[in-house]
Amino acid sequence: MNDLTVEILYNDNKNRLQLEVLNNKKSFNKKINEREVHRPGLALSGFVDVFTYNRVQVIGNTELAYLETLTPTKREASLRKVFEFDIPCIIITDNNQPSEDFISIANEKKITILKSIFSTTHVIQMLSSYLERMFAPFTTVHGSLVDVYGVGVLITGRSGIGKSEVALDLVERGHRLVADDVVNLIRRTEGILIGTCSETLLHHMEIRGVGIIDVRNIFGVHSIRFQKRVEVELHLEDWKKGKDYDRTGLEDYTIEYLGVSIPIINLPIFPGKNITVLAEVIALNYLLKVYGKFTAKEFNERLIQKIAANTLLKEHFLFDME
Repeated sequence: MNDLTVEILYNDNKNRLQLEVLNNKKSFNKKINEREVHRPGLALSGFVDVFTYNRVQVIGNTELAYLETLTPTKREASLRKVFEFDIPCIIITDNNQPSEDFISIANEKKITILKSIFSTTHVIQMLSSYLERMFAPFTTVHGSLVDVYGVGVLITGRSGIGKSEVALDLVERGHRLVADDVVNLIRRTEGILIGTCSETLLHHMEIRGVGIIDVRNIFGVHSIRFQKRVEVELHLEDWKKGKDYDRTGLEDYTIEYLGVSIPIINLPIFPGKNITVLAEVIALNYLLKVYGKFTAKEFNERLIQKIAANTLLKEHFLFDME
């Protein structure tokens, strides 16, 4: 995210981190361009050669205790040396109150000071998680995302092929809708794809011939999720006579989003085909593979062994005939 500002960070975290503005909002328009946070302990001691000033600065008990050991003159010099840099904002933790000269110099340099009642460790953990989400690679996919037996199934296909109808049928059978029509994909640092819904659509679906429906109000809160890991894609396509479709499942096909590969099932459809049940089977089969059971490969191995055994028996029979 390239437009994250101090104001957005404050508004998004003021409740969960109990943030309070101590001086002014003069740096609220400053952009935050780094996903990491920084503790300026070395910088306050005078070493600023590697000071990563463009990050959110977190100051806790250790830094404030060090400043209290300095004489007023040395403390002012230390603070001025640090505040000369273009710092986005400073967060004071553990409900500490910085000294008057700290606030005065921050006001002079137009740097907003925020205060949290929580510990430094907690603030850093929560902020790091938040910034990771905000800076994560992002894209959108036209389709539906449903949690089927705990598996995030991304349903794709051409417009009008019936993606929303399949998703709706899955919800009616007890599964949970994450997003319809527009699926936001975010890549986590672990190489995991997370799918979320658009704030505008927010669990609404467009069903041709019916109109816009609210899944949450119709089926209840148990029928929705706000995010889910995307683990397999079910791609719906029109049946084409003569096309060679996979009938064994021995080959694994994948598709890549944001550098993350996930399995993809290309499913041909035609009138009367029960896509919903097939989606459930695909999810369950994926779970079997997660636990190390590859049905198609095991069946193929048994078949090879059976053929080999029959061949040996036939050879033995022919030998006896001779």
